[in-house]
Amino acid sequence: MSHDLLIGIHAVEAALDHDVANLVELYLESGSHNARVKALGERARELGVKPHARDRAALDRMTGGARHQGVVARYNAPAPRAEADLPGLIAQAGQAALLLVLDGVTDPHNFGACLRSAEAAGVTAVIVPRDRAVGVTPTVRRASAGAADRVPLVFATNLARTLKLLKDAGVWLVGLAGDAGQSLYAVDLKGPLALVLGGEGEGMRRLTREACDFSARIPMRGDVESLNVSVSTGIVLFEALRQRAAG
Repeated sequence: MSHDLLIGIHAVEAALDHDVANLVELYLESGSHNARVKALGERARELGVKPHARDRAALDRMTGGARHQGVVARYNAPAPRAEADLPGLIAQAGQAALLLVLDGVTDPHNFGACLRSAEAAGVTAVIVPRDRAVGVTPTVRRASAGAADRVPLVFATNLARTLKLLKDAGVWLVGLAGDAGQSLYAVDLKGPLALVLGGEGEGMRRLTREACDFSARIPMRGDVESLNVSVSTGIVLFEALRQRAAG
């Protein structure tokens, strides 16, 4: 039976913290002088996970040469949520429902960083189109510091249909676009809400943007035309949290 790989200290630490039952095997670099690797091995033993020693060359082969920091694990990753789960998740969250829609983020580091911000913001779910997303790879898990396996994640077969499902569930859609007429800070982000961001370079697709109830831009004073999608994700999520906390 094949398992997903967790690569690097952060990803494995997150699994030990939040999902140790699904950590199948742990491999540590033999003879490593890294104090964090040693501490991780000791903690794993305390939690009932026996580390296996492997030399660096073996870990390099196992990970395809990825930067593993002397730590690799085999992991039973939780299955993504189904589109049919969304109405229940939204109903459970009520007025606090906050969803993130990423229309075509294909860079694994960006996707991982978006998931990390989403988990930190306590989002109800993250939705990505199945055919225009990078998927949950070891690089995504490492960049997300384990959030990729903690935040409810939905891969939508048909994003337009999924956006309609959100609307039917009482969720307002706010799309982020650099040419939008109104500032993000002028938009009411309270109540059941989905924040919609496009991928690197192209932004939201036309049909995705047309499905949004409102469009907004992040006001900028410098000469940079746009922000990295993971930076934009953090800004919009935490602006929503700020407004909700302020009542």
